[in-house]
Amino acid sequence: MSAAPVARPLRCRLQCRVSERLPSRYNWQLDASNTGADWYFENVRMSDAVNLPADSGANRVITQNRQVGVATVLTMPLIGYVAKDAASCGFGITKYGAQTDKDWQWRPNCGNGVKTGGSLVTGNNPADTSLAVGPSFAQAWVSALVSRYGNAANSGVRYYDLDNEPDLWWDTHRDVAPTGLKYDQLRDRTYQYAAAIKTADPAAQTLGPVVMGWTYYWHSPYDGQRQDWQTPDDRNAHGGTPLVPWYLQQMKAYELAHGKRILDFLDLHYYPAASGVALSPAGNTATQALRLNSTRSLWDPSYVDESWIASAGPDGGIVKLIPRMREWVNANYPGTKLAITEYNWGAPEHINGALAQADVLGIFGREGLDLATLWSPPQSSQPLAFAFRIYRNYNGSGGRFGETSVSAASSAQDRLAIYAAEESATGALTLVVINKTAGNLSAPLTLSHFTSGGLVQGWRYSAAQLNGITRLPDQGLSGVTFTSTYPANSITLYRVPGRRL
Repeated sequence: MSAAPVARPLRCRLQCRVSERLPSRYNWQLDASNTGADWYFENVRMSDAVNLPADSGANRVITQNRQVGVATVLTMPLIGYVAKDAASCGFGITKYGAQTDKDWQWRPNCGNGVKTGGSLVTGNNPADTSLAVGPSFAQAWVSALVSRYGNAANSGVRYYDLDNEPDLWWDTHRDVAPTGLKYDQLRDRTYQYAAAIKTADPAAQTLGPVVMGWTYYWHSPYDGQRQDWQTPDDRNAHGGTPLVPWYLQQMKAYELAHGKRILDFLDLHYYPAASGVALSPAGNTATQALRLNSTRSLWDPSYVDESWIASAGPDGGIVKLIPRMREWVNANYPGTKLAITEYNWGAPEHINGALAQADVLGIFGREGLDLATLWSPPQSSQPLAFAFRIYRNYNGSGGRFGETSVSAASSAQDRLAIYAAEESATGALTLVVINKTAGNLSAPLTLSHFTSGGLVQGWRYSAAQLNGITRLPDQGLSGVTFTSTYPANSITLYRVPGRRL
């Protein structure tokens, strides 16, 4: 087994972000939102603030992010409604009758919107919980943020997600949006709200369409709600073009017509679809192996997804997510950056989750993803957190994986994955090697187009010590090669002083 990093600059623009995943009906003036189907369609306060809107929950997060030097990705509601208070609910039992479940502990009048016979409550009044708003509401919020923090070009909020999973409103927010969006509706709302954001802050960056997963990359919410997969009326009315490429075409059309770009990032959510992987504990040995293998869905054109995607298609179950995103952008709206603002490979409590996360971060950098945010963050003491530390603070003193990705190849990437990057300030080469197997692996590592300037330094996180990253003894190079043994289930970072040729 061998690995050979070749020092040639690639794209590696992955940066550290915090996603402010506010609910789709967040009212920035009242610091209140609606929980939707997650919790009985109840309006709730988002913080204990009394000085509103200055001390809102959203502003608290933005302020904290600024203090620790990370950017905020703020969710901007496009649904057309925001919470009118912090006490109402969408399907009150006294108004709409008995339902199959209710908030027994806190608000027993708030039901789940399902009648005792099993049918959904329909014909309810959105005004029970919500105020109808439009793009001007969004523009006023951005203006308030600019007034408080400065504009996006000068330390203000830079990134705005165009709502959150609008493909699922017909389910998650069915009390105000019971019918799935059609292609044209999603386009028109994007035009209106993205333009409003840019009017308030021309330097702001917008991300869309923020759909939840594989199904809605290809189909409209309207077709999806009706399970209309074989003869999708809405998609067929748009030439049979899948949703995401069509959306990009429409964003390009806007720029051509108006002389300005209103969509900066193609933003998709992605959760591996195999059972027991995303948002789940480590699971048994088979599930852990599947978790580590499924990271290939982010890039590998030969990997057939090990889930329902394999039989449902399209493209024979080959996801190759980031290359596919780039292909869609290049074909339909060149210059649009790539974002995945929700992803999760599970097992934050286990070394298996740390290995998967380290592999995912390496893939993001190598494949040139521009922005990513994990849903949701691990506890600081969990193994998953150390996967981030390997890249962002491996030595406890701010040591980071390099900023410029360079080519790295392993003869067995599925077992011993390798990623490499150059430190821009020093020219040193940093490498992350992930042993994804249950046994020790030894391999020579050869450096090409690189002149070493000293001993190889190393740090390791492994199943042998889950509460910290271990400093390894320095080692020398034999010519341009050094050989190491990588313990089972381990992540190793090397730093090699020197310069590329």
